[in-house]
Amino acid sequence: MTHYSSWGRLFAMPLMAILVIVMSAGPAVAQEAQEPVREGSAAVNPQDPYENWNRKVYRFNDTIDRWALKPVAQTYRTFTPDFIDRAITNFFNNLSEVRNFTNSILQLKGESAVVAAGRFTYNTVFGLGGLIDVATAFDLPERPEDFGQTLGYWGVGSGPYLMLPFLGPSNPRHLSGLGADGFVFPSLWDEVHSPESYYGRALQIVDKRADLIPAEGFISGDTYIFVRNAFLQRREYLINDGKVTRDPFASGNDEDLMLDDF
Repeated sequence: MTHYSSWGRLFAMPLMAILVIVMSAGPAVAQEAQEPVREGSAAVNPQDPYENWNRKVYRFNDTIDRWALKPVAQTYRTFTPDFIDRAITNFFNNLSEVRNFTNSILQLKGESAVVAAGRFTYNTVFGLGGLIDVATAFDLPERPEDFGQTLGYWGVGSGPYLMLPFLGPSNPRHLSGLGADGFVFPSLWDEVHSPESYYGRALQIVDKRADLIPAEGFISGDTYIFVRNAFLQRREYLINDGKVTRDPFASGNDEDLMLDDF
């Protein structure tokens, strides 16, 4: 266990407690945010009661992305051959199979747990440490599971939509899942010592951002609403294991897109 992981787990405990309180208070806070509605003002979206604040955070994140992260990601795409880019993405996806396995067990999904274990074994042994996704060729496609999905499986509500500085779109349930998956549950990142862990995380972030660049061509209209709908649809899809028969988040002429990397 690394020094970083130990401190991270200590930090995660009060964070998790705060998030549980936020999730419990979420509906009441959202209701308070909606009442009373001033005459002539727009009604508050029940899924996004803090839209005014979230938009400010979104503009902050967009500025950081436009001037820092996106140029790095574009340079990465320009100079990284496609097969190397794919190998890097496969490698980090393979690391996430430990998370998929853990949360499949917590959700009592035996088949998904077997698939996660099989994918990790095949890709690690036959895929050069995860650089090649041979498991998909063996008819073992990835079944992403995280602790946010586990909370949803056991009936925990999502809470209000949140736009977080640097982290982007989220909600209390999703954020709790990130904290648990990153600091509480077992992870192969625990075996990576600093500064290598920081280099690896930085590469993972750049690779993920680079993979999202082609999807930007689909964005239209109000980009804040577009990103919000894409995130909410994707989380709904994951929570229900793809069994989504309606779109509860898009309204009117709002554009939406279910981005796989959210």
